[in-house]
Amino acid sequence: MAHRDCAVEEMVKGEAQLRILITGNMGYVGPVVIRHLRSTLGHSAEIVGVDSGFFGNCVTLPAWEPLPEAAVDHQHFCDVRAFPETLLTGVDAVVHLAAISNDPMGKRFEAPTSDVNFRSSVSIAHAAAKAGVKTFVFASSCSVYGLAADGNPRCESDPVNPLTAYARSKIDTENALRQADLGDLKVRCLRFATACGMSPRVRLDLVLNDFVAGALTTDEITVLSDGTPWRPLIDVADMAKAIAWAIEPAVYSEPFLSVNVGSDNWNFQVKDIAQAVADISPGTRVNINAKGQPDPRSYRVDFSLWRRLAPDHQPTGTLADSAMRLRKGLLSAGFADKNYRESALIRLKYLEHLGATGKLDDTLRWAR
Repeated sequence: MAHRDCAVEEMVKGEAQLRILITGNMGYVGPVVIRHLRSTLGHSAEIVGVDSGFFGNCVTLPAWEPLPEAAVDHQHFCDVRAFPETLLTGVDAVVHLAAISNDPMGKRFEAPTSDVNFRSSVSIAHAAAKAGVKTFVFASSCSVYGLAADGNPRCESDPVNPLTAYARSKIDTENALRQADLGDLKVRCLRFATACGMSPRVRLDLVLNDFVAGALTTDEITVLSDGTPWRPLIDVADMAKAIAWAIEPAVYSEPFLSVNVGSDNWNFQVKDIAQAVADISPGTRVNINAKGQPDPRSYRVDFSLWRRLAPDHQPTGTLADSAMRLRKGLLSAGFADKNYRESALIRLKYLEHLGATGKLDDTLRWAR
């Protein structure tokens, strides 16, 4: 799906009171955000999507369901490293999701990760401020905490310890936005816990999602580490609720906010995530590599500030609920690929496929 130019597809659906631009709308989180905004705001909001198109073909939906882009009013295809500032005209809020989106991709494509996740994010924020946008929502990550050796939950004022290119790109962006002169633009950096759950463009390179896919296709969950690292999780539907809160400039008066987004009840050790999935998957075995090296990324997170700021937008449900919805969603889409770790549902594998077939170059730009 090589959209080499900033081609535009428009589906204008009526007058809107709020204009929201979402970068990376064709990724894992974007379709769920759009669905939530449509369900809560209807067509009083005009939604503009901006995406590279890398993962346009990575759809996990029943055949009868429309593509997520059917709910977008205007869809633009372009690289955020060459973001057209004219797209910001009349925009009230920018939701910046576009990113090289996990540690393996960041390791394989370190320079593009810095360019896309950090430099482009800061550039778009400056352009948004110049265009008179009211709110800029940046999808950051709790991975900036890296390793919390003392085991104590990390809050926003604690030191960070980014261990990967991905995590560094997120905290570098936060720091640059905090220090920038962005006029009246309100910046909201949402440090999300590790995403999980069902999406029309689901990823299986996330810990809970990988375990659900393994249980579904092989009746086995393989934990490559010793299972002791801590991870905070958040269902992608709860991420969408948080973004809906953040796009409203009146909900928080300060010009800059960086906040952990998730729930204290969703801090888990990896071995417990595996067991929770096994508990909803009859006949599934859990294999933990007891001799494996602990994952150096291990952190619990304090979400008390998020509870105070957004009491009506808190994560709901249980880990088992999220796992069950994902299981049902994959089954409804006909998913049965035992070799899924080599598939397009593992984003690094798909980027490598696009490169091997000459569609992307080494800088993750569409080949011309």
